[in-house]
Amino acid sequence: MTQQVPSTEPELAGVRNFRDVGGLPTVDGRRVRQGVLFRSGHLAHATAEDAAFLATLGLHTVFDFRNAADQKLEGPDVELPGVRNVNLPLSDPADGAEFWRMVRDGDLEQLRAILADGKGADRMIASYRMIIKDRTAEHSRVLHALAEDSVPALMHCAAGKDRAGLSIAVTLLALGVERDAIVEDYLKSNARHRRYKVQRSSSHASAYSPEVMELLSPLFDARAEYLTAAFDTIEETWGGVDPYLEKGLQLDPRTRERLRERLLD
Repeated sequence: MTQQVPSTEPELAGVRNFRDVGGLPTVDGRRVRQGVLFRSGHLAHATAEDAAFLATLGLHTVFDFRNAADQKLEGPDVELPGVRNVNLPLSDPADGAEFWRMVRDGDLEQLRAILADGKGADRMIASYRMIIKDRTAEHSRVLHALAEDSVPALMHCAAGKDRAGLSIAVTLLALGVERDAIVEDYLKSNARHRRYKVQRSSSHASAYSPEVMELLSPLFDARAEYLTAAFDTIEETWGGVDPYLEKGLQLDPRTRERLRERLLD
């Protein structure tokens, strides 16, 4: 039996951006069930107390969307007894490796060159579009797993904002959750206590100057325009959510209904 999580959201010491997406409304008047679908940043730095809390959720599966470079930087997830860990990288470690090295190591002039004048936001939009178009096999696997046996489930990437955010959004689309509610949940990643801690090589104050942080902000913000770009890509590529789910993700009506039975009240 799935344990109901408390209504007060826990603030975990070593895990950022954790929350239950239960309670979100669907267009046909149902709601996502509490205690079956969670999202967060990576679990590599979870404290013993964090792990003890996560163990109370009765998780069946943790979906980790980080790539090998992320795991090398942050470490592997803590092990949770009896929980299946599924690693489905939604980005290639080689894709943008030099860019992310510059984010960590670059000086102000280098950051201006790669991020100023909207280039940071443009990169994020392109990334969201790419994941929707090119990672259909991974999203298909997630939805089929959820429909079969993989709940309660936790989805995470590094910050729990982009790759996990998109995977949660795709799942919520399949459940028929209202579009505005999907965006509202996504934007919760901007809360101060949820945001990913920016890691730069230098500890000097100039490495985190106001201008540097302003330049980096598009990469670490959850912005509605990013998720809108993903939704637009679904419309442009498949002609709507239903054909995207059916043709793009190979989700037949019977499997989709089983998914709804598992995750909706």
